[in-house]
Amino acid sequence: MLTKYVMPGDKLELRITANSLSDKKEETKKTHLTQVYEVIADDKLQILMPIEKAKLVLLPTDVEYDLYFYTATGLYHCTAIVTDRTKENNIYLMNMEVTGGLSKFQRREFYRFNCAIEMGSRALEEDELQSLLKKEFFFHHDIPFQKNMMVDISGGGIRFVSEKLYEADTYVLCSFTIPVNEKPKQFHLVGLVLRIKILDERPGLYEHRIQYIGVGKDEREDIIKFIFEEERKNRKREKG
Repeated sequence: MLTKYVMPGDKLELRITANSLSDKKEETKKTHLTQVYEVIADDKLQILMPIEKAKLVLLPTDVEYDLYFYTATGLYHCTAIVTDRTKENNIYLMNMEVTGGLSKFQRREFYRFNCAIEMGSRALEEDELQSLLKKEFFFHHDIPFQKNMMVDISGGGIRFVSEKLYEADTYVLCSFTIPVNEKPKQFHLVGLVLRIKILDERPGLYEHRIQYIGVGKDEREDIIKFIFEEERKNRKREKG
């Protein structure tokens, strides 16, 4: 299965499995971003050693990891252990052995990328909301947006700070532009307000956690692609 669906260069997230966390410190729950270097067999692969804050992350070899692969045919999951660390042509690698078979994965949680991106938001009009419920969504182009600041983004939603307070369980249209394949791409996505936080240290501002509603597969993959590319740029800056 691994050799059929996973290719060198595919992005992946990994973190210690829940079963391996019982005696581990809190920081071991962290998700790491990296990519596949080589697929050796259906149960063996090499991945690039994660780099964070210009330092290699030496993951322990005595625990099991969840691996989430972003491939051309979708998101896949398996579990694996690190069997060895090596260096080839000045590239630091980890050899991994699969312990749980590869399977297509529909996830609800995504890696969140911290950012500072200008965006707009506004509540949906009644006819827009009705069209959303009928899965025939349209939006009015002539209604102005409230200016906000996005502070993190993921494949599942965004978090932004605004002078306007949106109530929980309301639908908000979010507008923002991010580079995809080195070209700016504008997104207009509907989000459901999950949580609100009053920022005591910044009076008059409210933090909102938004979950995308009805986002298309291509749009979600473009957002994930943007996140991985920005992480790659960050790692490059930290190294140089």
